[in-house]
Amino acid sequence: MRRIILAAVFCFCFCSVAAAGPFDLVAKRGMKGSPVDEVQIMLSQCGYYLGAIDGLFGEGTENAVKVFQKKLAVPEDGIVTKDIFKLLKTYSKRAGGDLPSRYSRVMQMEATAYTTEDPGCGLYTARGSRLRKGLVAVDPRVIPLGTRLYVVGYGYALADDTGGAIKGNKIDLAYESRAEAFKFGRRMVTVYILE
Repeated sequence: MRRIILAAVFCFCFCSVAAAGPFDLVAKRGMKGSPVDEVQIMLSQCGYYLGAIDGLFGEGTENAVKVFQKKLAVPEDGIVTKDIFKLLKTYSKRAGGDLPSRYSRVMQMEATAYTTEDPGCGLYTARGSRLRKGLVAVDPRVIPLGTRLYVVGYGYALADDTGGAIKGNKIDLAYESRAEAFKFGRRMVTVYILE
């Protein structure tokens, strides 16, 4: 009798995650719009998704969801149910901290780090500020100088500098010491363009 009850409980839990009903569905392949944007942003913050935040649930988004599901040890169907969405929200908050609520755009950018100690770097930014953490170098054709940003894993920042190697979808994050800059290295980051 005990085995039957345990089997029934397991089947109920397993089936509720595996078979998403129409009211349980948040996003799946082929969908588009703001729920997909949210899923892509959270997957990006957790390091599972490196594609464009475009609101289109394609193969890349589906594969990222499957990797997240594998981590959770649930069926890897690539479908975001309400339960998966809640777990993704929890994991992304841990990874990215408190995210801004007002922003106009979200971008995936290749990030590097720099300091005043690096060869060719001066004490001041292109806009005349003393270089310090919180100021970043951008390509002004992509992000205008003076734009306020939030960089996941770095914090709030101001686009205040430019650099010879910072072209296109790249961003260079200022740090106080070379040790911090080396620790950061080179990675993909999610950048919020604040309103």
